[in-house]
Amino acid sequence: MGPDRLRALIDGVFAIALTLLVLDLPKPAGSAHLTSDLLHAWPSYVAYLVSFATLGVLWMEHHGMMSAVRSIDRRFLERTLVFLLFVSIIPWPTALAASYATKGAQARPAAVLYALVMMAMGLSFAWGWRYLCRHLDLVFEPARAALPGGQRRAWLGGAVYLVAAAVALASPAASFVLDALVATYFALSRTNVPELMVRAARAD
Repeated sequence: MGPDRLRALIDGVFAIALTLLVLDLPKPAGSAHLTSDLLHAWPSYVAYLVSFATLGVLWMEHHGMMSAVRSIDRRFLERTLVFLLFVSIIPWPTALAASYATKGAQARPAAVLYALVMMAMGLSFAWGWRYLCRHLDLVFEPARAALPGGQRRAWLGGAVYLVAAAVALASPAASFVLDALVATYFALSRTNVPELMVRAARAD
């Protein structure tokens, strides 16, 4: 099959997930101290920014992957759907993290859940890269050399979120900080893997 319909589905899921994040930003009803109430809800803004940055970077990296894919088969489609499963539920742990980040012991399960969902998303992304590395016939020939770099980057993200989940058991705050650092690192690291994939695909 050609990849066009899958690309459209991926873009749609990302667009919906990114849009749903904003729905959980605070909207105090009938507040007598609106400024104070809005400032008190700072965890919601932080959670929104971290998740938005994470999804945004991931969309760019996945765009690089799909730019190099010339055809898809059933198994790659299944792996992509697993990846989209975790992308689509990111607003849920984000809302929980925002609500319970400052709630003492209740912050622990929220931090663990957030990190585990992010880990599953990262590992399912790496699973797709791994499949392409083993089925090069699905990829434009000039882009094949960039596949291992994309796979390593996805595995790294999943591994760091596993560490964040473990850290959450002892310190939810430290886990949330680690989540933010992961998003910051991948946003600022300026990997050339997506660009390489796009250029290679266009050169084919």
